Amino acid sequence: MDNFKYINGSLYAEEVPVEQIVAAVGTPTYIYSRQTLQTHYRRIAESFSPLHPMICYSIKSCGNISILRELAGWGSGFDVVSGGELFRALQAGGRPAAVVFAGVGKSDAEINEALDAGILLFNIESEQEFQNINRLCGLRNITANAALRVNPDVASAGTHQKTLTGKKETKFGIDIDRAAAFYRHAAAASHLKLTGLHLHIGSPIKSAAPYVDAITKALALIDELARENIVVDTLDIGGGFAAFYEGNEAPSAADYAAAIVPLLAGRSLKIILEPGRSISCNAGILVSRVAYTKQGGSKRFVIADAAMNDLIRPTLYESYHFIWPVNPGAELMPPNRTAALRTPHDQCVDVVGPVCESGDYLAKDRFLPPLKRGDLLAIFSAGAYGFAMSSQYNARPRAAEVLVTGKTWSIIRRRETYHDLIAAEL
Repeated sequence: MDNFKYINGSLYAEEVPVEQIVAAVGTPTYIYSRQTLQTHYRRIAESFSPLHPMICYSIKSCGNISILRELAGWGSGFDVVSGGELFRALQAGGRPAAVVFAGVGKSDAEINEALDAGILLFNIESEQEFQNINRLCGLRNITANAALRVNPDVASAGTHQKTLTGKKETKFGIDIDRAAAFYRHAAAASHLKLTGLHLHIGSPIKSAAPYVDAITKALALIDELARENIVVDTLDIGGGFAAFYEGNEAPSAADYAAAIVPLLAGRSLKIILEPGRSISCNAGILVSRVAYTKQGGSKRFVIADAAMNDLIRPTLYESYHFIWPVNPGAELMPPNRTAALRTPHDQCVDVVGPVCESGDYLAKDRFLPPLKRGDLLAIFSAGAYGFAMSSQYNARPRAAEVLVTGKTWSIIRRRETYHDLIAAEL
C-alpha cells in the first residue's frame, strides 16, 4: 500500500524517521514517498501494458513540480484541467504531445496556451466549446485534435455525490444520447478533428463493473459511428481508480485491468488512462502537532495545528483518513488502518484544527491512544487532493512539502510566510 511504516514504535517514511523531518521543517507538513509513487505508477503501467496505453497522470490530484518531474521521468504524460496545470506540466519537463486538456470552462487564453504548446488533444465538454476551439484554430490556420467527453449514464456505489460525474445530470461532458449527433455535426469542422472519445465517470470507483458498463456503451457508439464512416481512433477511459484509505477497499490495478483489457484488446484504438488518486493518495501523509486537548461537554477534542485549510477532504466529502501518533511506542503500533481500530486505554475524540469554522475537523468520534500537547500525529492517505486543495483561509500560510527517497529527503515546497499571504496585494 505504501512505504510509511512503524519501526520500534516510531513512524518512518521509507528509511527516514518522520520525527527527524518535522524537527527540521516544522508542522503541518506533507511528506511524500517517491518509492510509493513509483510503485503505484508502475503497477498501472504493467497491468494495462497489453493495450500499450498512454498514461496521463491527473495533475489536479497532486501537482508539485518535483513529483511531476519524477512521473515524467518514468514516462508519464499529463491530464490537465487549467492553464496553470498545463504550465506546471511544461515546467516539470512534460511532453506536450502527451498532454490532454479537460475542463468545462476553458478560457480563450488557456486554449491558446495549449495550442502554443502543441498538446495531444482537447477533451471537449460542450457544443459551444467545440465551436470556440475550432474558431481559435481557424484564426491561426491550424488543425488540432479533440475527444468528446461522453457521459455514459452509469452509477457507482460508494462514490460521493460531489465526485460522481458519469450520470446525465452533471456539468461535465455530453449525454450519450446526444453524442452521435455531436460527432456528425463535428465532422464538418474545418480546424478541429473530433476523433477521440473520453470517459470519466467519477472517483473513487471501487469496482471495475462501472468501467465495464461505460466502456461497453462507448464501444457501441464507436461502432455505430464507424458504420457512418465517422472514425473514432482514440478512447480515453479517464481515471477514478480507488486508493486505500482503510487498507482493504480498493481493487488492485491488476483487478481493474483484468476486467477492462479484454474489452479493448484487438480494437485498434489508442488508449489513454488518467490515473491520479491511485498513484498519489497513499504516497503522502500530513504530519501535525497537537496544540491542545480539552473536554467540551461529552466531547473530547484534540486540537491539532493542521486544519481544514490544509486537508479539506474530511469536511468536504466526509472522507476517512487514518490518524495515528507518529511515536506511539512499540506496544501501540497500529495493526491496520480501519475506523474500528481500538487499543487499550484509548479515548474517543474529535481531531480538529484552529480554523474558525465548526466544520474544521480531520476526524470525528475517532478512538486514539491518549494524546498530549506536543505529540505528533500522522494523517495517512493524504497525497491526493490534500495539499492540492489547501488554501490560505484564516490567513494561514500553507504547509511545507517534503519528498523522501530512501535514506534522504528534501523540501520540495517551502512553508509559506506571512509575506507570501500578502505578496499579490502589494
